[in-house]
Amino acid sequence: MSTPLDSVRDLIESGPLAHLVTVNGDGTPQVTIVWIGIENDEVVSGHLHRHRKVENIERDPNVAISLEAPGQNAIGMRNYAVLYGRARITEGGAPELLQRLAYTYVGPGVTFPPMADPPPGFVTRITVDRVTGQGPWAGR
Repeated sequence: MSTPLDSVRDLIESGPLAHLVTVNGDGTPQVTIVWIGIENDEVVSGHLHRHRKVENIERDPNVAISLEAPGQNAIGMRNYAVLYGRARITEGGAPELLQRLAYTYVGPGVTFPPMADPPPGFVTRITVDRVTGQGPWAGR
């Protein structure tokens, strides 16, 4: 069975920077740039420390991710995708995930995080409910 994530799988695996939007305690948006990948039909991102985005997700799991995409429409507007979903935080595994994502975002042979004995950190896992934007995934 197809999921909303299937329509943007190739885009995510190509390594665009992701704008992760979480909700602050006062209801305002908090936006940060993250590396993302896919594991078990969830979007994943690693964080070495308990940043605000981690705290926000623990309090309110509603998130959005925007991605710039290659291509444009007939009048020259660039393609993009916006993913909406619910996130959860798991403890540990961040260094291993970041190392895997570094091959896409930085290049082959890189060591990341660039430190000895990084903390176990946190992994954000997002179940995507809906995808919008402009590109081949639009209207699916």
